[in-house]
Amino acid sequence: MSAAGMTGLAALVATSAAPGTSGGVAGLWEQVTTPQPAPERVTVLVVGVVVLVALTVPGVWHLLRHGLTIVHEAAHAAVAVLVGRRLSGIRVHSDTSGLTVSRGKPRGPGMVATVAAGYPGPAVLGLAAAWLLSRGYALGVLWLLLLLLALVLLQIRNWYGLWAVLVSGAVLVAVTVWAPTQVQTVVAAGLTWFFLLGAPRAVLEMQTQRRRVRRRGMRDESDAGLLAGLTHVPAVVWVGVFLLVCGALLVLGGAWLLAAWPSV
Repeated sequence: MSAAGMTGLAALVATSAAPGTSGGVAGLWEQVTTPQPAPERVTVLVVGVVVLVALTVPGVWHLLRHGLTIVHEAAHAAVAVLVGRRLSGIRVHSDTSGLTVSRGKPRGPGMVATVAAGYPGPAVLGLAAAWLLSRGYALGVLWLLLLLLALVLLQIRNWYGLWAVLVSGAVLVAVTVWAPTQVQTVVAAGLTWFFLLGAPRAVLEMQTQRRRVRRRGMRDESDAGLLAGLTHVPAVVWVGVFLLVCGALLVLGGAWLLAAWPSV
């Protein structure tokens, strides 16, 4: 499954590298590292407002939430590998939940870091994208996201996850290949706002779900609940930590975005 999916995404990426390149990888690298024309600051601000409104619409949020889930699980996987755990696979489900399985010690700092990485993951990616955009590398942001999808695809272990990653990759490739430069910049800014704003939104959603689970007398299997069991620190404290981290990265990333572009 993963091999076939990887082949499909590789074909899409190869297609995106072809137009306008004069020297294969060298030509692509030149495109990625060439600063893009910056839109006006008001444009970036309006894009941010549009993304914020979209995140408040239940149906739209449910659709967009899949993108956050992919990055959330990628963060779990990346930290698991960094702390020496053996990655077994990633699943993304139609209800926007996900699961990353890794093998190693069931407790200890490595396991805590792996579990804790998920919710801040999209905000960290958003901050990295904001840094790139602040220097004019909009195309670099799009290729960074394509690289992340390619790495996730290697570990996808269910059909819905495969579909979600391939569709996301196809959309990114379409923007990278056919969209004008200004559109690429606006899309990159929109995706950056999405990760920065969506990260705290996802934490708040987790807390709402935790309350429902507790009212029903069910076991709390959220990341905060798992961390509470691993560290004996109350889950609500972990929720607060997630919100604090995501909020701080949102403020910093948003400042970079708005400071980088010229005013009207």
